[in-house]
Amino acid sequence: MEGQFTGADVFFVLLGAILVFAMHSGFAFLEVGTVRHKNQVNALVKILVDFAISTVVYFFFGFAIAYGTSFFVSASELSGAGSSGIFEAKGLTLVKFFFLTTFAAAIPAIISGGIAERMKFAPQCFATVALVGVLYPFFEGLMWGGNFGLQGWFESALGAPFHDFAGSIVVHGVGGWIALAAVMLLGARIGRYTKDGRPIGIPPSSVPWLALGSWLLCVGWFGFNVMTAQSLESISGLVAMNSLMAMVGGILSSLVIGRNDPGFIHNGALAGLVAVCAGSDIMHPIGSLFVGGVAGAIFIYAFNLAQNKLKIDDVLGVWPLHGLCGLWGGIAAGIFGSTALGGMGGVTFASQLVGSLMGVAYAFAGGYLVYGVLKATTGIRLSSDDERMGADLAIHKISANPDTDIMR
Repeated sequence: MEGQFTGADVFFVLLGAILVFAMHSGFAFLEVGTVRHKNQVNALVKILVDFAISTVVYFFFGFAIAYGTSFFVSASELSGAGSSGIFEAKGLTLVKFFFLTTFAAAIPAIISGGIAERMKFAPQCFATVALVGVLYPFFEGLMWGGNFGLQGWFESALGAPFHDFAGSIVVHGVGGWIALAAVMLLGARIGRYTKDGRPIGIPPSSVPWLALGSWLLCVGWFGFNVMTAQSLESISGLVAMNSLMAMVGGILSSLVIGRNDPGFIHNGALAGLVAVCAGSDIMHPIGSLFVGGVAGAIFIYAFNLAQNKLKIDDVLGVWPLHGLCGLWGGIAAGIFGSTALGGMGGVTFASQLVGSLMGVAYAFAGGYLVYGVLKATTGIRLSSDDERMGADLAIHKISANPDTDIMR
């Protein structure tokens, strides 16, 4: 019976890993639909290559940094049939690695949308190595791996450990604030602003592709959140319900505030899901609905502020979506997770506030260091001629519709 239960857990976590892996196609098509036609191929290639690089560096370095487990042992040990006791039976540890790899690979996938249309390809690959191999897993280990006793400090000094069930801060906040640093170092796209600083609108290339990206992310997100439990015994329908309510809250608030804009509506769903990750296992569904609604509003107001006032040319708005909505989600878990507001408790506002701010500060500083070093050494931006030509032809030597190009 124990073997059957373990096998069921392997299948459960594997399904979660597959669902979150599928989310990466959502990242890709959300970017494809937002960028101009001349940069669509680059969007697709970046997401896939970043996933491959992330898997390799997380296997060799990142997982060991976060959880202290190395894969440099025999296949028998890896499968759980060995005598070390480090690896769980039937390869359960291995599918957990797969699942957590999809989380780690979300970091460059998030960043990709912010730096779109003017980032060199090779430096972004180098950045992925540094981010997924070292920067992200170090913070992951602090918050999820119990490293260096930080969670013990939160509990003793602030009343409870920092709670981030599915990564509002650890994944989304970190990715979004690294992206902000990268976007600031890159600068705005050619033609995005006039000489006197007035914004020039660049419309999305395909609303249907953008919408498909959002749908793929929304569907996969239920694997992202629910299957973070990592066992059938720990699974909770409350996580699914809270994810659903936060998603629809984000949709409805962005519908009203965004005045029917399809880009805001489809990103509003994602804003709600980003925000609910941290407290999805402890909040009441009504609280999750409110958290998602606020997240939808945060995304729209922050997107307009960044693009039009601050002149931050974040193409997909990944800093407002993942960075700020992730920050809101981390803090909101300390509010709506409390028993006073119908939550399950076990959290404090102080620990959530401090932990969330710590995460975004770490991510922004780390991102600025990684992309700053690359900018000073290899350079990170396409030449003006290549940027005007588009990353598809400049980098990949092919457009999104090569047969149409031949016929011209």
